[in-house]
Amino acid sequence: MNLFHWLTGHFTNRGKALSVYKRGMVRAKKHDHQGAIDDYTTAIFIHDTPADVKAMALYNRALVYAATEEGPKATEDLKMLLAMDQARVNVKAMARQKLARMETRSRKSNLEIPGV
Repeated sequence: MNLFHWLTGHFTNRGKALSVYKRGMVRAKKHDHQGAIDDYTTAIFIHDTPADVKAMALYNRALVYAATEEGPKATEDLKMLLAMDQARVNVKAMARQKLARMETRSRKSNLEIPGV
């Protein structure tokens, strides 16, 4: 990619959203959960964020919420993603799988263990 395309890409809504999304991924890898959540949230709400970037940001924010024991927020993000018409099929499939695992885990943790 030449320098001109790289520079102009950072001034488009897609470029801005992708840049913030990628920064969130770096923060998540460093276990800076709040920083990652903040970046994913910013990417989601940038004006005219493309649907694919928004879907990826919602999915990744849900993963961070799940990792920080904020299940209801993770569930909300996954359901928002699944409600998006424009989200890519593979992201929706991953969201469905994660939501199913979270619901299964929640049901198991709510079961009472006899004799305890």
